[in-house]
Amino acid sequence: MAVLCQRSALVEWPTQHWSLPWHRRLHWAVYLLWSDGAATHRYDVSNQHRWIQLVVATPRDGGVAMGVRERQAAVRAMRGQMWSPGRPSKAGREDRVRFWEAIAGGLSSEDAAGEAGVSPAVGSRWFRQAGGMPPISLGPVSGRYLSLAEREEIAILHAQRVGVRAIARHLSRAPSTISRELRRNASTRTYRLEYRASTAQWHAQRRASRPKVAKLAVNDRLREYVQDRLAGAITRPDGELLAGPEVRWIGRRHGRRQDRRWARSWSPEQIANRLQVDFPHDESMRISHEAIYQALYVQGRGGLRRELVACLRTGRALRVPQARSRGRGKQFVTPEILISQRPAEADDRAVPGHWEGDLILGLGSSAIGTLVERTTRFTVLLHLPRMRGHGEVPSVKNGPALAGHGAQAVRDAIATSITTLPEQLRRSLTWDQGAELAQHAQLRIDTGLQVYFCDPHSPWQRATNENTNGLLRQYFPKGTDISRHGRDELEAVAAALNSRPRKTLGWKTPAEALNEQLLLIQRGGVATTP
Repeated sequence: MAVLCQRSALVEWPTQHWSLPWHRRLHWAVYLLWSDGAATHRYDVSNQHRWIQLVVATPRDGGVAMGVRERQAAVRAMRGQMWSPGRPSKAGREDRVRFWEAIAGGLSSEDAAGEAGVSPAVGSRWFRQAGGMPPISLGPVSGRYLSLAEREEIAILHAQRVGVRAIARHLSRAPSTISRELRRNASTRTYRLEYRASTAQWHAQRRASRPKVAKLAVNDRLREYVQDRLAGAITRPDGELLAGPEVRWIGRRHGRRQDRRWARSWSPEQIANRLQVDFPHDESMRISHEAIYQALYVQGRGGLRRELVACLRTGRALRVPQARSRGRGKQFVTPEILISQRPAEADDRAVPGHWEGDLILGLGSSAIGTLVERTTRFTVLLHLPRMRGHGEVPSVKNGPALAGHGAQAVRDAIATSITTLPEQLRRSLTWDQGAELAQHAQLRIDTGLQVYFCDPHSPWQRATNENTNGLLRQYFPKGTDISRHGRDELEAVAAALNSRPRKTLGWKTPAEALNEQLLLIQRGGVATTP
């Protein structure tokens, strides 16, 4: 650095300052450089040279001596001693909070990025880097910290050369808070020690992140225990290790019908609770199941390798928010046709004509359909024969279901059977969310039958049908080929079931109860529960 002055002095660096960390010494040197506008200070903060050379620039015309080049050189020399954190992100904390709130609401990464005002690529990167978990608190920031609005006020007043104490009185803050803010969070990327609100906010947020060292990263004994229960090899009864199929980690979830890694595969909850049993008096051998999940999914948490997620039951490479998994369903199921929208008359079984349906599966993807009327318990069996080519030619994606229980086959079978009944006995049909009823809209057009779907994983919402399927298993046991039974045989089984007296019908048979409803319809009466 060129000498800019008429006189210079070699000043001994205060001895007490050398006990400070290097970044604190650097902050002190930056303060010296920035606090005096009419002087530049050449310094060396290394441990080898414990001195600072102050070079005082005396202006020839009485003005400010430091020019643009000299100021840039001084700031460049100062920046050479500090680590550059990079460019400030255009997305602030508020944008990230909106993003993770949208993720918690069940939106995808791309849709959540739109809610936060960032690009889909940025949203996907945020989600993947955080392992599907919010890395920041979604609650409001405490008022003890300066907000972005307050920093904007500081920047405006400071540019107007308002003093530190005046700014502090304007914001109702302590003068030391304003002085420290101006000293710590000044911008230096333009070779000017200027205060900018956006850059200061970024520096403050970056400095506020003080990640705690993960427990699995520092406790080797605990980490080995968790890894052994999660990814340890399984053994034969004689103790010999069994490797299982060789599976390569590809960085994402395993595909459908693919080999998976064989391991002990304890769940994090099982590991966390078993520690209390195996080490009842050792408090160092304690960890929560959430900490194990974070060690697996969150980058930088340390302790466990990322590929160990393949040993979890789901095998997911990223965590899925609960709201997203709850909202996941079949695309052909809309809120308007869920069981909650079914007429109340179907719940109390007061009016006949409301049906429940499902499939009974057998060996080799064979199946038959079942329809049960809620009021009379009358059962109809649907013949679903296999199509030509089943088992002989490979299946084609999005092609016909050769097993015989595709959407079109089930729709045609229901329409053929249900249209034999009068319109008064064709009010509604409740089905689970199986893809075999994806063509429910066309079924409604063909038969006038209103179709409703149960909630996911809620078989009790079709209790009558589930009970009937249990009775039918006496004739069609699990593990047998149902396709060998013809239409006549299914009709015979249905007739046998409909001729059994039922306690809930006053020991009448379902056939007798349905016949009474048909007679009432023929006479022009109102069909109600007998």
